[in-house]
Amino acid sequence: MSSTKTLRLPNDELRVDQMNRKLKKNTKGDYRRLSLALLAVSLTLGTLYSVVFETYLDTSDPILAHLPHPSHKDSYFARKSNVFNQLFVKKAWAWTSGAFGLLYWFSPSEKRGYGGLRLWKYTIATLVWMLFTTWFFGPALFERLMTYSGGECVIAVPPSPLSPGSIVGGGNPTIIKVPLEYCHTKSTITKSSHPQLFSSSPILPPDDFRGRPRLYKGHDVSGHIFLLTLAISFLTDQLTLSLLPKPRVITQMNAIAINLTLALLAIWWWMSIMTSVYFHSPREKLSGFAIGVVGYLFTLIPYPFQQTPRKIGAPIPEDKLRHDAMHLD
Repeated sequence: MSSTKTLRLPNDELRVDQMNRKLKKNTKGDYRRLSLALLAVSLTLGTLYSVVFETYLDTSDPILAHLPHPSHKDSYFARKSNVFNQLFVKKAWAWTSGAFGLLYWFSPSEKRGYGGLRLWKYTIATLVWMLFTTWFFGPALFERLMTYSGGECVIAVPPSPLSPGSIVGGGNPTIIKVPLEYCHTKSTITKSSHPQLFSSSPILPPDDFRGRPRLYKGHDVSGHIFLLTLAISFLTDQLTLSLLPKPRVITQMNAIAINLTLALLAIWWWMSIMTSVYFHSPREKLSGFAIGVVGYLFTLIPYPFQQTPRKIGAPIPEDKLRHDAMHLD
């Protein structure tokens, strides 16, 4: 009797194929859709609260944006100076990158087969963050959107004690419109470097004034909601890859990385809710969430360099089979 010789796939290709099959079987335990759905519900409830109780601040208004939030005495999170905003949200992608690095570095050996895929996802997410908030062949996409929607480049100038009609120790800042290129280049403006900007202003700035103009009055997409939505979705995706299918062994360092990521996710979640309650108009929050979701969807683009298992041999139809053919034992 003849016997069939079994041919095995190379180890790397076999491991990738097995993990892909297991991940598809665990879609019921996928945390990604649940996380996105809960975030959408949380932001909706926070936005509704801000509308009903009029707690949100229109950050596209340059005067209001430079004044303390009306609720700053009642809520710590209505202050832009709160430590969670300054230490964490302002540096959100750096914290997110650190959490990703820990998850990736301390992953169990059987999860390292996802290495190329995980780095691919991180690269796309970082590119999305950069294009929308930092640079897009010049000004970032959010800056371009604000400009096209009627935004103006302005600078807030505090009154000088020597200015006519100034109030010593107080008074609202004077808003001066400046050319758009000052916002796009993030130029620092002083009284001596740009005297022409203050020649027609009734209020002169202090001699030591240094300021950087910003865009206002256009559609100011909530950068916080965008960034936190992208970060929450990306880190949840990474946790899913780390936990599903359940690894055989979770080392102490891997457990620490998972717990630190969960703690960071809790901060991102809470700050996204606080932003929805206290800052930006409902439309600006909606657009920030929608762009964040679309940005995350880009990370689901298939990894182009993943090797697919090779097919070894092919079934031979019965009518083509030669029964007198030589068999390999």
